[in-house]
Amino acid sequence: MSRCWDEYGIKPVIDTRRLWKDGEQTRLLPGHTNVVYDEGGAVYCYCPETGARQQMSNGGFEKDRGTLKKVCPAKAYGITCQGREQCPVAGGVRVPLAVDRRIFTPIARESYKWAKEYRYRTAVERVNSRLDVSFGFERHTIRGLAKMRARCGLALCVMLAMALGRVREKQQERMRSLVRSVS
Repeated sequence: MSRCWDEYGIKPVIDTRRLWKDGEQTRLLPGHTNVVYDEGGAVYCYCPETGARQQMSNGGFEKDRGTLKKVCPAKAYGITCQGREQCPVAGGVRVPLAVDRRIFTPIARESYKWAKEYRYRTAVERVNSRLDVSFGFERHTIRGLAKMRARCGLALCVMLAMALGRVREKQQERMRSLVRSVS
């Protein structure tokens, strides 16, 4: 994903798999004592007075710095925070994309913009998802480019054959289904 943005200026809108296996729900943001993030890209701050956790608001992307801006929830939403005066991040925080390139992208994952863009994924991405999930390419044991090309080609032929069969059986509404038709 980092090459999409770094080399081509393309803002990736790709959902992540959950890879944190050690059971932790959040990780401490480097350089901060009361700011954490989760695997979904949400950034939270803890009140230094009460220890209450609040999700920080999105403040946009700074292209020249390569950072996402996060705004103090007390400032953004007008909620009361007893420790706002002594809070080190009361003015907000900048999260460099380099903290975790898989989680932090130029479009913040928990933003409305990311959700809107994610809905506009192309049909190609849905086909890729089917290859990964339905045809088992996500957890494959195939070695060699020629073998992988052959298996991908066969999987695509199966998808096209299933679609053609649905059209011939006058079941166009089920054309994308990979499940056997009920006769």
